[in-house]
Amino acid sequence: MAKTESGRRACTSSRKSNTGESVPAQGGQAQTRCGFVALIGAPNVGKSTLVNALVGTKVAIVSHKVQTTRALLRGIAIVDGAQLVLIDTPGIFAPKRRLDRAMVATAWAGAEDADIAVVLVDAKRGLDEEAQVILERLATLRPSKILLINKIDLVEKSALLGIAKAANERARFAATFMVSALNGDDVGDVQAWLAQHVPEGPWHYPADQITDAPLRQLAAEITREKLYLRLHQELPYQSTVETDVWKELKDGSTRIEQTIYVERESQRKIVLGKAGQTIKAIGADARREIADMIEAPVHLFFIRQGARALGRGPGTLPRDGARVPGGLDAVER
Repeated sequence: MAKTESGRRACTSSRKSNTGESVPAQGGQAQTRCGFVALIGAPNVGKSTLVNALVGTKVAIVSHKVQTTRALLRGIAIVDGAQLVLIDTPGIFAPKRRLDRAMVATAWAGAEDADIAVVLVDAKRGLDEEAQVILERLATLRPSKILLINKIDLVEKSALLGIAKAANERARFAATFMVSALNGDDVGDVQAWLAQHVPEGPWHYPADQITDAPLRQLAAEITREKLYLRLHQELPYQSTVETDVWKELKDGSTRIEQTIYVERESQRKIVLGKAGQTIKAIGADARREIADMIEAPVHLFFIRQGARALGRGPGTLPRDGARVPGGLDAVER
């Protein structure tokens, strides 16, 4: 893992290509391919789970709450000499608030800029209203498109064939795949097809890099995942986390200070829990996973700040996602 200041180093991993051979060195004579692959679909169709499956390790957070993915996150996979830059986009739905509109716009922008768009459909939900809206817009999408029907372990094969037929009648797909991203079933076929169809050219990232996100962003995402896993029903998806301080200490450990943003004062109390027990559990879970990620001891603190409305008041909306004001009380976890 390359060292830089303030947690801005990229997350790396020692790995081999999916064929079991060592990945080719940058600048070598072997022919290489590299392309950007955007995963688009309605909320909770399994885009983040698929990115993790394609990369071979966890780079995107996953929860049952819709709109867990806020901004574009890139996972990086090496398959048969090809580097696949996998773009995990927010779910596409009918936006009502400014934050919603920003996330949906981010998803479509990520798809338009990619070399290949992977359109995910939930096999159990089929071509519901959200999927139909996405299919209608695909005609204007520039990149080559493939259809991926996910969660095939939940439905009968006959239903899968019906979904594939109907979707291909609505949009022109270069290929159709049926997978279970959670179990890894047939994900290798998707990897192989993508590796063959991304453009020829040099890799954009080092061979051992698995995501372009800085560690401080990944740490914030890990804490947000733990929030959602513990408070799935009680906490709205607008809640978010930012890493304010990342300091590597002389003893080899890392001090991380984060702010948890919530929408209302009542939600702040939910996150704290009785006698602070909920936030302690969230902090302990997040600290363990962050420590495993950076391979060093972690001191995790949550910063004291008051709650404000998210998505309504002043704030900025960066190109790669939505940032909003707010806050939460806490102590070291």
